[in-house]
Amino acid sequence: MWDSYKKGYKAWLQLEKSLSDNSVEAYLRDIEKLRSWLISMGIRKEPGDISLDDLQKFVKWLVEIGLSATSQARIISGIKSFYRYCLIERITQTDPSTLLEAPKLKRQLPDILSFEEIEAIIGQIDLSKPEGERNKAILETLYSCGLRVSELVNLRISQLYLDVGFIRVIGKGDKERLVPIGQAAQKHIRIYKDQIRIHQQPKPGAEDILFLNQRGGPLSRVMIFLIIKSLVKKAGIQKTISPHSFRHSFATHLIEGGADLRAVQEMLGHESITTTEIYTHLDREFLRHTLTQYHPAFGKKAG
Repeated sequence: MWDSYKKGYKAWLQLEKSLSDNSVEAYLRDIEKLRSWLISMGIRKEPGDISLDDLQKFVKWLVEIGLSATSQARIISGIKSFYRYCLIERITQTDPSTLLEAPKLKRQLPDILSFEEIEAIIGQIDLSKPEGERNKAILETLYSCGLRVSELVNLRISQLYLDVGFIRVIGKGDKERLVPIGQAAQKHIRIYKDQIRIHQQPKPGAEDILFLNQRGGPLSRVMIFLIIKSLVKKAGIQKTISPHSFRHSFATHLIEGGADLRAVQEMLGHESITTTEIYTHLDREFLRHTLTQYHPAFGKKAG
């Protein structure tokens, strides 16, 4: 019976939740882990017969085999999602995962880059090489639009509306959003597209992909990481930097500049505002300055 439940759950994730294929497969793997553990323990139960005690023992086993807190939380999230589906489809009468606790995660924020550091990294690009203009356009776009690296490598020429200063981004769950793009990024995309890319022969299927590798295919996420890693080293910056650092810096600089949190949420493509709130780790001096400048009580002398 588990197979038929998994098939129904897969369809629910795809149709009702509009999740990407990768996310759907990850959720199905979580359920398969639970099922495999039940079999290994000799527990022959259908989803409707599983108890909270069973799930707690399963989580205890995840800890014992050395799974990280992040991986544990991911699997527990998958189990909770599965039981939401089971309740909706009346496969179960109760949800045994309601009281199942995930490990407390310490949110790891990537290192933030100052505007000067971003300029220094971009300044290391060798524009005499054919890939130089491409790499400059990539970094300007990452910072200007706060894109995820997956959104960047999949960006298409047909998604550019540079005449009105916007790009159309396909984010998680194939959700679309329009994001403003800065003048520097627009300029270098045009240079790359009209002077460099025009001389390349794209591979079949990559004709509309904006950023191409030397063989005419789409760039990989790993390639973007390596490009940035090399430039950071040349710039002498000691921080741990990844493509996501540019997205993180984009959001932080906007919020520090006084941007509305909802507007930043929209540009980042976050479904929940609580996800955007992790970017509000503003330094205390900035907060103190803001309060002093704008809060009426802070200007008063103690009486």
